[in-house]
Amino acid sequence: MLEFKHKLDLLPAQPGCYLMKNKHGTIIYVGKAKVLKNRVRSYFSGTHDQKTQMLVSEIADFEYIVTNSELEALLLEQNLIKKYEPRYNVLLKDDKTYPFIKITNEEHPRLITTRKVKKDGGKYFGPYPNAYSANETKKLLDRLYPLRKCRTLPDRVCLYYHIGQCLAPCEFTVTKQTNKEMVQEIARFLNGGHKEVKKQIEQKMYEASEEMNFERAKELRDQTRHIENVMEKQKITITDLGNRDVFGYEVDKGWMCVQVFFVRQGKLIERDVSLFPVYQEPVDDFYAFIGQFYLDEQHPLPKEIFVQPEVDTDIVSDFLKVNAIEPKRGQKKQLVDLARKNANLALKEKFDLIEKNEKKTILAIKELGEAMKIDTPYRIEAFDNSNIQGVDPVSAMVAFVDGKPDKKSYRKYKVKTVEGPDDYESMREVVRRRYKRLLTEGAPLPDLIVIDGGKGQISAAQSVLEDELSQSIPVCGLVKDDKHRTSQLMIGDPPEAITLKRTSEAFYLLQRIQDEVHRFAITFHRNVRKKSQFQSILDDVEGIGDKRKKLLLKSFGSLKRIKSASLEEIERVGIPQSVASSLKKAIENEADK
Repeated sequence: MLEFKHKLDLLPAQPGCYLMKNKHGTIIYVGKAKVLKNRVRSYFSGTHDQKTQMLVSEIADFEYIVTNSELEALLLEQNLIKKYEPRYNVLLKDDKTYPFIKITNEEHPRLITTRKVKKDGGKYFGPYPNAYSANETKKLLDRLYPLRKCRTLPDRVCLYYHIGQCLAPCEFTVTKQTNKEMVQEIARFLNGGHKEVKKQIEQKMYEASEEMNFERAKELRDQTRHIENVMEKQKITITDLGNRDVFGYEVDKGWMCVQVFFVRQGKLIERDVSLFPVYQEPVDDFYAFIGQFYLDEQHPLPKEIFVQPEVDTDIVSDFLKVNAIEPKRGQKKQLVDLARKNANLALKEKFDLIEKNEKKTILAIKELGEAMKIDTPYRIEAFDNSNIQGVDPVSAMVAFVDGKPDKKSYRKYKVKTVEGPDDYESMREVVRRRYKRLLTEGAPLPDLIVIDGGKGQISAAQSVLEDELSQSIPVCGLVKDDKHRTSQLMIGDPPEAITLKRTSEAFYLLQRIQDEVHRFAITFHRNVRKKSQFQSILDDVEGIGDKRKKLLLKSFGSLKRIKSASLEEIERVGIPQSVASSLKKAIENEADK
């Protein structure tokens, strides 16, 4: 503790980044500061809200990196978050992506919607935060401009040609100039020229009407109505037709809500809402958020960004290489104010849900640690075995981080060394395999291991951890009652029962963990059994590999029909006579059992 305090005293009064670590040496939080000395020391003095107290209680060490400026610190912070993925930082890497409308770079271009932007020579327009809007816009353009529709050119014209939505380059000559003109018209339309296109169509409509071609006039009228419905149904507009993102944020009770308004061609088309806890100055957390928002072109940068007064526009402009503006008056300021107003309303609506979620997760693990007299188990891993009288024995492991399932860490195990129904030896094997691997890889270990079972299973896991791997990770067992419900928590050596209130959040958390690991193990076991049952007939026949197995299933449709097929029918699908005879013999032998 004295060494930790000494490190705090030696912090420099310079800009930079700091990395907070837990007792396992894992980086759990990355932040930036104008003055490292003030920022880092602030975590260990004064009062904090509950979630910040949780972060501080887990900090066992820290590192820092000095930079030349606050902007450098911000850039470094983004790289460190991307590299280490600290669990207390805002991580948006799994956020949704938005669709674009694309004109492909081909001899005969196509118009498609896509969520991936590639450097392939195609023209991209968007993003469209509303996927329905993107699809409706594409349908409208398909009616107006008959580009090729098929991925590969067919042998003859298709329905699109007959309804006037394709020029059929598969059968007729379509010149490069014709395609070029259509591409230019589509680009003009999507870049804000739809009103001009509408006027041109209206002019053609009047000309068709004067020529008494009323059917054509009606088609053109319908096209103008489609343009009105798809492109002009917007209530919030600003006078210029620029593309911009408008950011507004509010902070309350240690939580931040950021609202992003997407303005395209002067129209507010959609919004994005993000809600997350803050652990440093709100504006610094906003910088971290906006950096990740545009990370790896997840959201392509518009021409400009609007932000509120608390944000330093120079930092954002230099950081993102885009024009950041703080509007002072008029429609643009009203948009920022509207974003902030929506952020404030969203915070108020979400607080009840946040508090309820915290009770189920963060407070539950804290309560569980106190009841078991161990450190708060931020990471919990649970095991369950599954077999039927020793047949196809498997085990499964699920992980919970901060009281929530961490599904990317789930693991399945086929038991390899155990013969017959032996739960204790199965538990020893999978615990040994799991933690031997983590130790070899230098990966973080859990704070608590939960075993779906009683004293025997607990002792089996403990013996591997302590005697073979020299690890002292707490192990507890969950015993079920005669109705297969979580009944009792056991811990210690020898294991003893701990009383938890059945209405406590800690008990509910254990129930969720036990149900989840049981579900995961049972599902895995069923899949293994199905596979083994299928393999028992075809995989034991010499000469039948994956290709012939697929051929048989494709030809007959099911295993049942293969069994009832004659030798000649099996040979007819391409199976050699000797292999077909072996298969029929295996089927007959199984029927005799």
